[in-house]
Amino acid sequence: MAVSHSVAWPSNCLRVFLLQRLFSTFARGWPGAGLLLQRLITAALLFHSVLEHTSSLPCTVLQMIAAGAGVLLLIGLWTPFAGTIVAISELAILLSNHADPWTCLLLAILGGSLAMIGPGTWSVDARLFGRKEVRI
Repeated sequence: MAVSHSVAWPSNCLRVFLLQRLFSTFARGWPGAGLLLQRLITAALLFHSVLEHTSSLPCTVLQMIAAGAGVLLLIGLWTPFAGTIVAISELAILLSNHADPWTCLLLAILGGSLAMIGPGTWSVDARLFGRKEVRI
């Protein structure tokens, strides 16, 4: 019995650690407002790049995927996942040489930083995964 308890313990501990690592804190106040502004600007630039720069079919598909992730960033849902998708797709567009390299690099950096920092307190992620206060 002690063996099965010790075997199950690391997997439970790992799941709790990963969930809390992804959404450990949600910035409030001015830092939260800054993250909201960063999410809004990133989504606006992604939407602009789809409307403005449609050159080849593979780049258009990558831009549409990035714009879909931009919708998630806009509302702050699954922010680490959406930021990673934006960063990867923008780096792929950058390597294809079919779009402005500075815009792609800027969007990749913004997506990556949002994936690392998180959504902030004004997001769907904070409502779904934020710490809850239970009063008894």
